[in-house]
Amino acid sequence: MSAIMRVDDLQWRAKSIVSGFHNGLHRSPKHGFSVEFSEYRPFSVGDDPRTIDWKLYARCDRYYVKKFEDETNRRCYLVVDQSRSMQYGKLSYNKLEYARTVAATLAFYLCLQRDAVGLVTFDREIADALPARFRPGQLKRILSMLSREGSGESTNLADPITHLSEFVRQRSLIVVVSDFLVPVEPVFPIFSRLAARGHEIVLIQTLDPSETSWSIEKPAMVKDMENGTEIFVDPKTAIASYQKRFEAHQTSWNKLAGDHGMSWVPLRTDESIEIALYELLRRQQQVANSPQRRPASTINR
Repeated sequence: MSAIMRVDDLQWRAKSIVSGFHNGLHRSPKHGFSVEFSEYRPFSVGDDPRTIDWKLYARCDRYYVKKFEDETNRRCYLVVDQSRSMQYGKLSYNKLEYARTVAATLAFYLCLQRDAVGLVTFDREIADALPARFRPGQLKRILSMLSREGSGESTNLADPITHLSEFVRQRSLIVVVSDFLVPVEPVFPIFSRLAARGHEIVLIQTLDPSETSWSIEKPAMVKDMENGTEIFVDPKTAIASYQKRFEAHQTSWNKLAGDHGMSWVPLRTDESIEIALYELLRRQQQVANSPQRRPASTINR
């Protein structure tokens, strides 16, 4: 990861990660205009004459139209945490830079899939919001928004996700990229409502390796990145307490996701971003194979 993260160009990072990935289109149960031909059927009153295959008509003197796979398969929102805690990192890059690369990679991949992609960034409140679209220049807009400097306020996951639920009306895939270092209880009912409305939700947690296995050699003053509070830490008692509370926190988020059919993907910032892509593909496959799956609406552009 360190070699990729040394490159400043966000699009290059995303492209280099996706280039090694299988980028075949997932199948859609609907038919519309696309580059992939599906089958022929007889022309009926009300069909668009532009879909008639005139070469086939010349051979058999009958009108047939081509059916194509729908070029837009789903609507996706990438939701990226830009709060102050995301600026932490002991590697050559921090959690925020890693999270932006995760979002850029998923956006690049989804655009190749001909999906409608939108972006929401937040800290205490929503900073930027780009509606999900499939159109020329959408990826460029997403990458430009991801490259903007955040205000670095403290984390407030509940309010931004609540606002997100208000303007994302159509059934969508919602991917939240955050360190999720906030209590589960305030956001539990919000994610529950989103899942109940039929949204597919993927929670991607980005943590610095030092946060998953905290160590400190001698007593020190530790500063909270969110509110600036400093506390004295004694390693003899702090490490065991930290690990216990951290594991309990992770278990709570994992249980929330599992109880509501959401995907929980914890990632260290030294791990390959392809893990997030694999999880996205797995989620897509689950939805495609589900007997309860409802056909997605065609996107108007």
